[in-house]
Amino acid sequence: MPSSPMTLKRYLTAIILVTITLIAVVCGILLVVMVQNTYLEGLRQRGIELAQVLADDQHVIDAVMQSNQGHNVSLQDRIEPLRAHTDASFIVIVNQQGIRLSHPIPERVGKAFIGDDVWVSLQQGIPHTSIDTGSLGRAIRNFAPIVHDNQVIGAVSIGYLTHSVTELLYTHYRTALLWIAFLYVCAVMLAMLLVSKLKRTFLEFEPEEIVEKFKANELVLDSIREGVIAIDRQHLVTAINRTAMAWLYPDTPEKNVLYRPLVEVSQTLSLVLLNSQEQAYKQGLALGKELFSVTVYPLSLHTPQSGYLILLTRQQDQGAIEQDLIQTRAYANQLRTKTHEYGNKLNVLSGLLQAGQHQDAIDYLQQESDRHQHLLGTLVKGIDNSPIAGMLMAKYNKASELGVQFILDSDSRLGHYATGINDDLISLIGNLVDNALYAAWLNRQQVAPEVVLFLSDRNNHVMMTVEDNGAGIAPEVAERMLDFGVTSKQGDEQNGMGLYLVKRIVDRYHGSLDWERTPDQTTAFSVYIDKRQLT
Repeated sequence: MPSSPMTLKRYLTAIILVTITLIAVVCGILLVVMVQNTYLEGLRQRGIELAQVLADDQHVIDAVMQSNQGHNVSLQDRIEPLRAHTDASFIVIVNQQGIRLSHPIPERVGKAFIGDDVWVSLQQGIPHTSIDTGSLGRAIRNFAPIVHDNQVIGAVSIGYLTHSVTELLYTHYRTALLWIAFLYVCAVMLAMLLVSKLKRTFLEFEPEEIVEKFKANELVLDSIREGVIAIDRQHLVTAINRTAMAWLYPDTPEKNVLYRPLVEVSQTLSLVLLNSQEQAYKQGLALGKELFSVTVYPLSLHTPQSGYLILLTRQQDQGAIEQDLIQTRAYANQLRTKTHEYGNKLNVLSGLLQAGQHQDAIDYLQQESDRHQHLLGTLVKGIDNSPIAGMLMAKYNKASELGVQFILDSDSRLGHYATGINDDLISLIGNLVDNALYAAWLNRQQVAPEVVLFLSDRNNHVMMTVEDNGAGIAPEVAERMLDFGVTSKQGDEQNGMGLYLVKRIVDRYHGSLDWERTPDQTTAFSVYIDKRQLT
């Protein structure tokens, strides 16, 4: 049966336990060495100090001098009681020849000191410490010379047997190791708490699972066609998908936007977020040349992970579909009316020819031709933009069907533009001309209906003016006529979409849209767009 992969908890536990164990072992070794060195150094200092004190004792000096003169002298009764009050294993006084004057074993008094290390103090007159083996066994031996009249007359040896020192060290080691064991257990418990906390923080997921979920969430987020921006409670950007980045910062890396205040990323979106007042909120606005619908959703307002979700939906896509639908329906209506119109004209020609009135038939054809030649001449002369020229021909035909005179100003000029810009210009001109034709047609009982169109892009602006001799705009809709669905038409298929689309396109290019009622009782709509905005 294959072994399961090591989980995060096991992995961290193993690493922490190994680390703590290594630290405990190293600290234990260092502590043992430090305790041993410190204790031994303490023994050396105490031994040397006690030896020097005894070496300066006048009673000891007198006894050693008498021993050097050949007298049988013993310091046993004086030294042994003193040794019993110290932790020394032995205190031995020797004369100039190394003969003991004291010893823990009385029978060894009067015999020679065992070990050559005593002669360092006897011959050189310096205190020192050595580890050597004597009659009692291996010991740490501290020596101090006994000096009288600047002559070394003997020496004092303070010794600590190594087995006794080892027993004392074990006592210190045991205490230190107990503390290390206690700290080790505490460190292990804290490590387990840390691992459990990390596991809860990761929602019981393993690192590989977290990476996979992060990649999946990022893929889903970037697959959304709408712009998505996540904001925390401090109004910092915590997540943003590629669509939003392309709309707001097309040439900026995502890392330069994340965790920045929203007001630095987009002041407009920051104001929308403030206007939401922690409630679901929707607003339309322009970002650059694009029109967007911005929706703010509050997320879990009473939790630490709360924040907001901002969705950006480009209105151009919806408007383009609406525009295409309107143009398709208008084109279908034009085809039906043109079919009916040309059917009537063919009937007229057929009747004239059957009646033998050939000249009248020729005059009728010439009249129809002349009506188109004037508009064609103006189009060929000034309108180099073929799609718009074709659209104007369609509007001319529609005006003819309605009985409205459609005039293209002979001074009109319009050049070529990119396909997307052409589509917007067609929508602008087409909707304004349609509204003008309808207004003029409604007023046909009062005056001969007429619409005049002027186009120009000679200077730094694209200008267009559409003027009709209709009755004007009704007062009840004058202030709201650019809003969606507002119309004065009855049963019109566009249902208040025309001027709304015009206003959106003008705003997209940061242009201006004005209208006025002229002294000649005509209504004129004018559009101005900076040509630099069309690039």
